[in-house]
Amino acid sequence: MRARETGIKRDKILIVGGLGVSLLLFRGDLIKSWLKKGYAVTAAAPGREMENQLAGLGVEYRDIPLKRTGLSPFRDLVLLSTLRRLIKQVKPDYILYYTIKPVIYGSLAAYFNKQARVFSIITGLGYVFTKSSWKNLVLKKLVAWLYRVALNRNERVFFQNPDDSKTFRDLNIVDTEKVIQINGSGVNIDYYRPAPLPNELASFLLIARLLKEKGIMEFVQAARIVKRRYPEAKFAMIGWQFEENPSAIRQEQVDLWQSEGIVDIYDETDDVRPFIADTAVYVLPSYREGTPRTVLEAMAMGRPIITTDVPGCRETVEDGVNGFLVPVKNSEALAEAMERFVLQPDLIARMGETSRKIAEEKYDVRKVNRVINETMGLAQGQT
Repeated sequence: MRARETGIKRDKILIVGGLGVSLLLFRGDLIKSWLKKGYAVTAAAPGREMENQLAGLGVEYRDIPLKRTGLSPFRDLVLLSTLRRLIKQVKPDYILYYTIKPVIYGSLAAYFNKQARVFSIITGLGYVFTKSSWKNLVLKKLVAWLYRVALNRNERVFFQNPDDSKTFRDLNIVDTEKVIQINGSGVNIDYYRPAPLPNELASFLLIARLLKEKGIMEFVQAARIVKRRYPEAKFAMIGWQFEENPSAIRQEQVDLWQSEGIVDIYDETDDVRPFIADTAVYVLPSYREGTPRTVLEAMAMGRPIITTDVPGCRETVEDGVNGFLVPVKNSEALAEAMERFVLQPDLIARMGETSRKIAEEKYDVRKVNRVINETMGLAQGQT
């Protein structure tokens, strides 16, 4: 009998992320597995857009004052204080943090509560670790120090690709024995099912936040190159979040691309499946990722992938098998990879089938969540 049915105290899990919608999109299956096991779950993120949906699942939700970009001592102290109060109020037995600020300030706040078992997921390193300006070198040292202190409070730290875990070990941020490797956030292979290929096989899609680090500029330039050679080729992009981020692409630039007529640009959507089904090849020319969720979704739906040979992205593609890897920041190489699919359309179905197999074998969300739950000691649930 479940703890909730007998009146016995249920163990509590607190999960904290940097974006409200990600609690369901990226962690929804994990949260549901906890609820099924009988745990009481509290989730926290900035904003209230997902509060009702989480409440419908039986999850208590807390809005936190988190600004994802920038370092402000005052704002970050407010966040630290808020998370400390949240932990004191919820009294969780287990805490799972993901994304940069929740991991750092949440783990620091957990020092004031010795009862909770603390775990974190490193979902990517962010622009501080990818830019090489003098300002970023200073910020990198500060953030590395904050991570080092914060992760000392964690029992285990999950990494979504081996390059990120190596970076953290090389910088002496985390002890090797704490590192657990997982295959991204996983993908629900029952929700993202193979879709028939569209009639227009020379069609390419990118889904990403409108940040330069996502390879947006390279995608548009490659589209120009291919479109000049093959006017029938189609290109689409779903982009969102004009953030206060140094790398954010301005609305004026997007409007200019729209007027140029090379790429069809769509706003954020709650369901990307129709867009993936309507395209033949998925493209993500990112500069670095944890593990790109959109790539996993496209793979699960049976689409070949073109992505960059960089940490997080390279793990999803066996070059020449389920897609192509291209050098980062190289529009010409990206265009050449696109052209291969235009000239050899038979590759699309074959590589797409392989993508689906890889998604099933490696990225099935149930397999990823099993590793997380077993590591956290939540495999059996409560009785």
